[in-house]
Amino acid sequence: MDQEVVLAVDIGGTKISAGLVGSDGQVRGHAAIATPCTEPDISEALRSLLTSVADGARPRAVGVASAGPIHPQHGTVSPVNIPAWRTFPLVDLVGAVLPEVPVTLVGDGIAAAVGEHWVGAGRGAAAMLGIVVSTGIGGGLVLDGAPYPGPSGNAGHLGHTVVDPAGPPCSCGANGCVEAYSSGPSMVQWAREHGWAGPDARALAADAARGEAVALNAFDRGAKALARAISATTTLCDLDRVVIGGGVSAAGRVLFTPLRQHLSRLVTLDFARRMTVHPSALGGHAGLLGAARSALLASQDNTPAPARHPRWPACISHKPSA
Repeated sequence: MDQEVVLAVDIGGTKISAGLVGSDGQVRGHAAIATPCTEPDISEALRSLLTSVADGARPRAVGVASAGPIHPQHGTVSPVNIPAWRTFPLVDLVGAVLPEVPVTLVGDGIAAAVGEHWVGAGRGAAAMLGIVVSTGIGGGLVLDGAPYPGPSGNAGHLGHTVVDPAGPPCSCGANGCVEAYSSGPSMVQWAREHGWAGPDARALAADAARGEAVALNAFDRGAKALARAISATTTLCDLDRVVIGGGVSAAGRVLFTPLRQHLSRLVTLDFARRMTVHPSALGGHAGLLGAARSALLASQDNTPAPARHPRWPACISHKPSA
């Protein structure tokens, strides 16, 4: 087996996926489960998934991407869109399943950005924003060609930037966040309030593709909020590329056409207009590959990650003693 193989895990509000990933970026033995609603069920399901995917293999390291906020220094997570976990000791749980294997914890947004920059639609970008549009809205930055998770590991948390202070309440406690407009559940809720009777975001996208007015308006409203956040981030960080993935991005032109239309109006400065928007090239594997890449970087030797990667936080939350 490839000595550089790592076990990668991607935990979101809708699903948890895991796989063995080689240093070439190839995913092997991938499996995914729906994210349970209660803490005991989530923990047990994660243990079972890790054991099944590892299947007796001895990975060099484990990379875990989780919805945030995350707390890499403590190995805990408090995902806004997984209410059952608050200050949950995720790294300890993973370490108990795979003892004596170092665990690297990163936010799912930065993981998706790292994955796309490594082997996806972000390759070659100097300054990139990766966005996950799904149950929530995640984000991650690559600046000067290097991941930028920030001191706490949560930089690029685009979903909880406010685009309208008078907007609807968000699950984080603020009002008018991008997530309150652009996530799948938020668009579905708005559509239902305006007469749509479908079951979920996938059905909403299908109806929008058929030209159903309420569904189209729901996506336009979500795309406008997303465009406001992208425009501000582009101007602030001098971006040259934005890569968008996540389940809602599978709507394709239903999301990307109004998004690009709003961006053409909102992005006004010449230097910012060079920014281009691309759909994910990695689909559901972006976060998984980013988690793997993060673990590979962190486990290159026994030196703590920040000493080798100045922009990387102290993200090795569990490391076995020698």
